[in-house]
Amino acid sequence: MKNTEFWIRDPFIFPEDGKYYMYGTTRDRSERGFDAYVSSDLENWEGPSPIFEPKDPFWGKMHFWAAEVHKYKGAYYMFATFKDDGPWHGCQILKADNPLGPFVPHSEGPITPKEWSSLDGTLYVDKQGIPYMIFCHEWIQISNGEMCYARLSDDLTHFVTEPKTMFRAGDFPDLVIKGHRDNFVTDGPFMYRTKDGELLMIWSSVGKKGYLECVMRSSNGEIDGSFEMLEPLFVEDGGHGMIFRDYDGKLYLPLHYPNKINEHLELFELEDLGDSIRRK
Repeated sequence: MKNTEFWIRDPFIFPEDGKYYMYGTTRDRSERGFDAYVSSDLENWEGPSPIFEPKDPFWGKMHFWAAEVHKYKGAYYMFATFKDDGPWHGCQILKADNPLGPFVPHSEGPITPKEWSSLDGTLYVDKQGIPYMIFCHEWIQISNGEMCYARLSDDLTHFVTEPKTMFRAGDFPDLVIKGHRDNFVTDGPFMYRTKDGELLMIWSSVGKKGYLECVMRSSNGEIDGSFEMLEPLFVEDGGHGMIFRDYDGKLYLPLHYPNKINEHLELFELEDLGDSIRRK
């Protein structure tokens, strides 16, 4: 299948062993499981291949969203969003021995605070090798969505610090507007370190033309710095992106587009400017 021939949201592409593995939110599986697609050229995809099928008493009952996979200490860890029968979402970490799973629960239930509605967890490992999760404290609960982080245990099973707020979506009124039931949205964080060592975060919210992909830069090169808004990467109703390099060394931004109907993978080549990134 070509990129435009299948429905996917929140695409996350993981290069490994000469292939590209893509995860995300898929229509057929978003209520009870995760699939993956595999490509050798980023144009033709095979799949879907089931990689996580929950077994009772798994707590997640619906909204199997935004799966992403990271390699850490020789194993493969999936960070994903789930929802139980209650009102809130939570993030859990799963683990497998290869990129196509099968993935099994690794953290004990939601790793995010039980009383919070949280989503879109991602892994960040700092210069000292310390792992963190960055995630969204969801706008559906607090109206002005927050981006938060917490330090993870070395085995990625639990938080070892309380979450800290990095910023709120409503802090940037020149770019971000209220959307989705009159709330400020935070979605899809992903961390990227530039060739000059700057730490950037990309994330999504709602702008004047729909869903958009924002770029921010840390003041001190780490996640505990203050974050400055830079020029956005995409403003015309596409987002929830991440960043990866292909096997030729090209830097890419995958995102889903458009945001409300017939969502599919779109790939944009990026340029690393040292102090920021931009679309080519």
